Amino acid sequence: FNLTKKGGSGLSRETWEIVQESGIKNVEIQLALQCAPLIAGLKISNLFQISIEDYIQVLKILKNSRIMIYPLGVKGNTIALLLYRKRSLEGYLDQEKVKELLKEFGYSCTSIKEILVTFRKHYQEYLQKKCPFPHEIGFLLGYPPEDVEGFIRNNGQKFLCVGEWKVYENSKAKQKLFQKYDYTRENLIQLLSCGIRMDQIVSIMGA
Repeated sequence: FNLTKKGGSGLSRETWEIVQESGIKNVEIQLALQCAPLIAGLKISNLFQISIEDYIQVLKILKNSRIMIYPLGVKGNTIALLLYRKRSLEGYLDQEKVKELLKEFGYSCTSIKEILVTFRKHYQEYLQKKCPFPHEIGFLLGYPPEDVEGFIRNNGQKFLCVGEWKVYENSKAKQKLFQKYDYTRENLIQLLSCGIRMDQIVSIMGA
């Protein structure tokens, strides 16, 4: 998740200033920046990268939530986690289009557990520089199947617009969705700035 001095990724200057004051490495701020749509129920999963020493704090924040945590791999001092809602992700992966594409990209398994194990193997091979980045991660992140397929088939080129992901179909509707994501980040960061803890926010939102 990249930010710039102008605010970055749709954040207002006021919210960017809150981020600066709170500290960009603050775990709760990072959860808001990287995973607000998931916490608010707008997404079914998110990739979350955090320092290894902060991993325990993430576990504590989410321990009473419905959000599952699946470690993918470690690079340097950073651990990559897949945060997801199990039922929602299972429903997404059970779509015929998604199953067809996963099979085409080498996934003979169908259960979420097997898919995660296979993907983690691919991801760790990527970290070890044994293979290219596994772009099928888009399926685990719940991206629209047509956009994941479009990205892979076009090598990340010829897209209509860019937001949380590169869009290949129905760009207007997805741009509106990206705006909702940004609005959610704004709200969560504002709540944190008012002294509400992230575990409380997670509980309030029923995550």
